[in-house]
Amino acid sequence: MMMNGFGSSSPSTDIDAKEVIHVEILKKRQSSASNADLENALLHHLTRDGNVVTDATLTEEVLPVELRCHIISVRIIKDDTTFNDYKHVNCSKAELQFHTYSLEDSGPDTEELPGTEDDHQEPIPAATQWLLPSTDFHNLWDNLIFDSDIKNELLSYVSTALMFSDCGINPNIISWNRVVLLHGPPGTGKTSLCRALAHQLSIRLGHRYSYAQLIEINSHSLFSKWFSESGKLVQRLFSRLQEMADDPSCLVCVLVDEVESLARSRCSESASSEPGDAVRVVNALLTQLDHIKRNSNVLILTTSNVSGTIDLAFVDRADIKRYIGLPSQAAIYQIYFSCIKELERGGLVSVSRPLMTLRELQLTDCVSDQLQLTVRHGEDKLNQPSILLWQVAGKSVGLSGRSLRKLPFLTYVQRLRRPPHTLEAFIAGLEASAAQHALDSQQIAQHPAPQL
Repeated sequence: MMMNGFGSSSPSTDIDAKEVIHVEILKKRQSSASNADLENALLHHLTRDGNVVTDATLTEEVLPVELRCHIISVRIIKDDTTFNDYKHVNCSKAELQFHTYSLEDSGPDTEELPGTEDDHQEPIPAATQWLLPSTDFHNLWDNLIFDSDIKNELLSYVSTALMFSDCGINPNIISWNRVVLLHGPPGTGKTSLCRALAHQLSIRLGHRYSYAQLIEINSHSLFSKWFSESGKLVQRLFSRLQEMADDPSCLVCVLVDEVESLARSRCSESASSEPGDAVRVVNALLTQLDHIKRNSNVLILTTSNVSGTIDLAFVDRADIKRYIGLPSQAAIYQIYFSCIKELERGGLVSVSRPLMTLRELQLTDCVSDQLQLTVRHGEDKLNQPSILLWQVAGKSVGLSGRSLRKLPFLTYVQRLRRPPHTLEAFIAGLEASAAQHALDSQQIAQHPAPQL
């Protein structure tokens, strides 16, 4: 029943195949217990009733007494390649995969490159580096909400790349480059998703890699003010990344935010008056990507707000090129739902009746198949806060995820005083804040900054 792996190791056509359930154990750093002992104890605890309860988080106070001094929390998640809503899985039909980890709390470091003679040898801050899993990204993965299934697709992408490498598939016959490109408007969660993915992989692949690193490249710092030096800086940085990748026990996740800074189309640059250095940067980047893809422990994650300016040769190297758009009404409802749960946890909102999840809202016919509000009476009075929140979500369409997660804070700044407040009062304030934010954004768009 227990398997210490990433996920399903190979596809199966067996209709009775077991459901994969991931058990992520956040271990206290001071614990001296072995991972195997903790996993065996949890296996007995979780399966004692013959069923495993999934989509749940067990906090320290609900764990057996003998585990409380070793474990902070336990997350139980069904492998999302299964598509049913049942949260109770019979033990005989479950395959538990345990992932035990502790969080690094050292924070980020700066990766510097030696300066050039023209720069008087001053070091260049080329990247920010984290050891993973990190407290900086704890719970980020769970709180990222998208309309598409991009999170599970990315996990499947990495597991498939590892499977192909382990099976010795010839990359000259079947090609994959370990490069992901997420593009779309600002504030939609592209960078956060890349960081959260690296963090989540460090947990799920803990049995395979002793440690993991996230290297976030500072694209703008790689452009030297001296002609022809930028391409050399890119080469130096990737040489450093190659040194990290040479350790097979290390998972190296490289994030290039605003990748268009390094991979701007050479066609557009050739038409400019001084194209040389920018073209050298693109050439250097493409060459280094071709070299580093030979390492199965490297993943290149890139984002762009203006994908139309990216060189086509770079776009072609990306295995996954996914548009991340503004959230829909359904996604916004889930974002607001998570914000209210956090405010309730902090004692800022008083909730007399729990909000319905989006799935529950749909099942109760409070919204139709077209996700439009239907007005009913009687039992809907009990669900009134959920319906009101759904209406506010509809009025918030067009806002980015970044803006949406600011609105609860701005609601307290602009509308509410002296918490706690009732859920209904908070939702009313949230609606007003969303309207004000939309008006402010509209006015900025109507009065652009003057051209200098």
